[in-house]
Amino acid sequence: MPTSPYRVDVRDLMHRAGEMREKSLAFDVPEQLGASVVTVPQGTPIEIDLRLEGLHEGILVSATVVTTAVGDCVRCLDRVELPLEVEFQEVFAYSPDDAFDYTVHDNHVDCEPVVRDAVVLSLPFQPVCRPDCPGLDPETGERLADHPERKPREIIDPRWAALQGFAAETTDGTD
Repeated sequence: MPTSPYRVDVRDLMHRAGEMREKSLAFDVPEQLGASVVTVPQGTPIEIDLRLEGLHEGILVSATVVTTAVGDCVRCLDRVELPLEVEFQEVFAYSPDDAFDYTVHDNHVDCEPVVRDAVVLSLPFQPVCRPDCPGLDPETGERLADHPERKPREIIDPRWAALQGFAAETTDGTD
């Protein structure tokens, strides 16, 4: 079974409260992170700066994750690359009986589920190429950013067409 690049040896910190060390991991993402409009594709470089601290009940892992997510702008469908920087902090308990989500296994901590959760939760639901992206013309499908002088024609719902000619009557100020 191949070892995970997210796996970190903590043998030197186990049961040594107050001990601390830092470690940096850099590798290509073995599996895609996310399954929505924006993802971190397999093979994308990822950097994880870890701070590992020994505690009485386990190992405290604090980390900063840096990578790049890619997807499509939800307004104009252009390709979007989003730099991501995510931080997390998690305790890996020595005993599975403790009330912690993660445990130390075979003198190692596996940061993959924590990194995956932190990265996926930081991905935007509706990414845009820029905040003022005008999107696509609803009639022609052309990008409005390529034709800034053209404004999309306002299409009136046929159910409201009878009101189109209606003009508000002016009153003399009495209700």
